Amino acid sequence: MTELAGKSGLVTGAGSGIGRAAALEFARRGASVGVLDRDARAATETAALIAGEGGTAEAITADIAEEDSVRAAVERTAAAYGGLDFAVNNAGTSVRGRLDEMTAGEFERVLRVNLTGTFLCMKYELPLLGAGGAIVNLASNGGLYAIPDAPAYVASKHGIVGLTKVAAVDYAPQGVRVNAVCPGPTHTPGFDTWAAGTDTIAMQEAITPFGRLGTSEEVAAAAVWLCSPQSSYVTGIALSVDGGRRA
Repeated sequence: MTELAGKSGLVTGAGSGIGRAAALEFARRGASVGVLDRDARAATETAALIAGEGGTAEAITADIAEEDSVRAAVERTAAAYGGLDFAVNNAGTSVRGRLDEMTAGEFERVLRVNLTGTFLCMKYELPLLGAGGAIVNLASNGGLYAIPDAPAYVASKHGIVGLTKVAAVDYAPQGVRVNAVCPGPTHTPGFDTWAAGTDTIAMQEAITPFGRLGTSEEVAAAAVWLCSPQSSYVTGIALSVDGGRRA
């Protein structure tokens, strides 16, 4: 599959999980990929995996919560490949706990990374995208309904869905598409570590119609599709990738 040959873009949070899977899939389809992560070693590992498969990637260290860091990372990717055709804004964080037990600092940090970070990425990506360009923002099914004990996370992901819809309308006249992917519980290193020693995974599997959690590759495939020519008339959606869950 080489339908993205000659295209270039970036993936944030690409050092592991969904971001790494997306970066690898873009490269397999012929695209050059800027691999962004706050963890320099993780970004380098992903870029090495892509190079090992014959693809083209550049590891870039960036903190999406910091505007100067985002601007430099986006500009570096565009300079390396002569432009920008797509972006997957995947990096994020979470803090669990009841609202009345959460500090303002914890709440604001989640919003700063997840929501403001997505805004900052889009701020510098959108001016570089021409007709046919695409952005996918990683929201969550927590952007569509409530997740207990995750007020900051849910608020930030609802915000990402709203931000995506506004950008989709505002930039459609330029031929740029903006969509969101909303995964349900997904096997990623972070989720599996967080759930270790608990019955969380079994509980989530029990309430998912498919009877299992998703994989990083399955979520990444949806993001890549939304950046591909096959989805040329799709914009402003929040696509659930959740094994049939709706609440």
